[in-house]
Amino acid sequence: MTDQASVPDSDIPGKPTSASRTTLSHIMTHSDTNLLGTVHGGVIMKLVDDAAGAVAGRHSEGPAVTASMDEMAFLEPVRVGDLVHVKAQVNWTGRSSMEVGVRVLAERWNESTPATQVGSAYLVFAAVDTEGKPRMVPPVIPETERDQRRYQEAQIRRTHRLARRRAIKELREKRVSEGLDGD
Repeated sequence: MTDQASVPDSDIPGKPTSASRTTLSHIMTHSDTNLLGTVHGGVIMKLVDDAAGAVAGRHSEGPAVTASMDEMAFLEPVRVGDLVHVKAQVNWTGRSSMEVGVRVLAERWNESTPATQVGSAYLVFAAVDTEGKPRMVPPVIPETERDQRRYQEAQIRRTHRLARRRAIKELREKRVSEGLDGD
């Protein structure tokens, strides 16, 4: 769908979106529940992070660590007995970072009804070397119109993350210079 001209300059050959896409499936049990009797959001978040981490490691061909999680949305409750499928793929890459998009689907373990989307998230991973220092990642090459849309949306989210970080830093520096905050 796109050529390497639209991805960051890199000496590393690009990899198609499909090269690292994965699905993690897990059946929810009573040990996964919260006080309301539905599956605890933290359990779902761990599955999301696990699947996204696998995708980031596959894409970068080595260790990658979670740098941030954006827009974790819980759309429907997950129940005991649900078979949860966590689908993840690299949406965008920078020099050493990757945005991984995740969709969470659930279906009853004993029914033949289609799975429904129950959540979604975007995570940013940083590829690291054995000393924990950033290392370069291959550019992602979107293969379909959907992949191209996800790539473009990821660029927008990145721009917003950077602007938010910059604005917070500037506000804190201003408050310190005015003697309002010391921490």
